Amino acid sequence: MKLPELRKFIVPGLAALALVFTVTAQAQESKERKPSKETLEKYDADGDGQLSEAEKEKQKADSAAKAKETRRKNLEKYDADGDGKLSDSEKEKQKADMAAEKEAKKAEREAKKKEKQS
Repeated sequence: MKLPELRKFIVPGLAALALVFTVTAQAQESKERKPSKETLEKYDADGDGQLSEAEKEKQKADSAAKAKETRRKNLEKYDADGDGKLSDSEKEKQKADMAAEKEAKKAEREAKKKEKQS
């Protein structure tokens, strides 16, 4: 192929590639989650409606501490053999309990919804 014939493919290909990068960058920007109202109320110390880096770090630290505490409680509750980790059967018990809890909450919400409709 000669250079002029290659340009027929290269130029549109480069344009398409540029478009893909632009759309991808925009999608990534829009995927950044904005903090919820509750999160802002709890962590937005300066009240500017956004979380600063320090405020985000506080939120991350609190989340990590909460996750650690949840893991500790789950280990305490489900580690039947006391080996410090959950076996497959212990994980299954935890999973079943979580599913039952989820169903109970769903039933409670539906009951409240029916009560409001009455």
